[in-house]
Amino acid sequence: MSDRTRADAVYAALLERQGERWVQPRVERTRRVLELLDDPQRTYRVVHVTGTNGKTSTSRIIESLVRAHGLRTGLFTSPHLERFTERVMIDGEPIADGAIADAWDEIAPIVDLVDAELAASDEAPLTFFELLTVLAFVAFADAPVDVAVVEVGMGGAWDSTNTADGDVAVFAPIDIDHADRLGETIAEIAAVKAGIIKPSAAVVSAQQDAAAASVLSDAARRASATLATEGEQFGLLDQKLAVGGQLITVRGLAGTYPELYLPLYGAHQGHNAALAIAAVESLIGGATQALADDVLADGLGNATSPGRLQLVGVAPTVLVDSAHNPHGARALVTALGDSFDFDDWGLVLGTFGDKDVAGIVGTLAPAAAHVFATAPESERAEDPDAIADLVDQIGTPVTVHRDLAEAADAARAWAAASDRRAVIIAGSVVLAGEAVALSAAEDWKAGYNG
Repeated sequence: MSDRTRADAVYAALLERQGERWVQPRVERTRRVLELLDDPQRTYRVVHVTGTNGKTSTSRIIESLVRAHGLRTGLFTSPHLERFTERVMIDGEPIADGAIADAWDEIAPIVDLVDAELAASDEAPLTFFELLTVLAFVAFADAPVDVAVVEVGMGGAWDSTNTADGDVAVFAPIDIDHADRLGETIAEIAAVKAGIIKPSAAVVSAQQDAAAASVLSDAARRASATLATEGEQFGLLDQKLAVGGQLITVRGLAGTYPELYLPLYGAHQGHNAALAIAAVESLIGGATQALADDVLADGLGNATSPGRLQLVGVAPTVLVDSAHNPHGARALVTALGDSFDFDDWGLVLGTFGDKDVAGIVGTLAPAAAHVFATAPESERAEDPDAIADLVDQIGTPVTVHRDLAEAADAARAWAAASDRRAVIIAGSVVLAGEAVALSAAEDWKAGYNG
């Protein structure tokens, strides 16, 4: 059996489990599996990243900076755009099929044992995300990595990733999302996320709403952890457009770094980079030692954030962004205005019905000249007609399309009619993944030929 076939069988087995939306505050079940595996997550240093928006990009920049130091890295993020091995990265590349299959073979007997224990106490078996977390931690130990950068799945305190003890706890901006699971106020959500702060850890936070900042400060004090906050101990001093991205000047915790090239679009990515730099300063040298210029240039210059303002087509320009809540949508709209010089944007929009669809549409539609409503390939997808009704209320022209291929073709044809038009595809991580794959299959970088 080929490694690809073995890895696909692992994903099929994971999909038979309760899905990622099935979340219970029961971190102890993941902890039980890891204990029986001799706690692989304790064999490397950990940077633990949470927040509402920006945590994946921040995690990826942190990993690139750590790898630029010559250290071996693991990166655990979610969700994936095209293939599940993207979620478990070793040295900046998706884990090899053989390695993820070997890790599954290693954990399978323990999984059966813990599932039996759960059944005996009338509890649900281990879930997709619980097992994926265990797989990642085992694969990182097997590699072995020096540092694992771990993105929280949901929340923090009871997330299965919280079985790892972060040397550095990183907080991207906290906003309302998953209110049904995490709480209806920013303070309640921040309290759940603050659960990743471990005794004597270094805590690094983006600028936060006052309620979230207060919660994080209290949690850090209780854990005897240090706290560095953007705008106080570190920050983004300047940013300006550059070809393919931006030049940023960052005041770090241990040094000031002028005119760094970051190949990512959007003001928010500059802030994510500043947060990442402070996190790496905290990890390497205890925030007392400035990062070397060549290491910074290498780490930031090689940073990527697939599905985040990713250029996938030219003539016309087509960008993909996974903005799937109002906070992400606001950052996207700001970036479209600040980082690009187009008169009109065509918006291909497809969302999940369990998201704040009205909030997403209300933020994105006014920035578009035409909306092409569609649906990601998922049972959770919102009906495109329902999206179109919301767009109609705003007054932006809208058409409805049965799938992404049809919507994207219509949008590219619309944009090709003028060199002052461009297309943005947004609203869902799943839709973003489909767009990345479709753009490669149809070679959108060769231009639109009708």
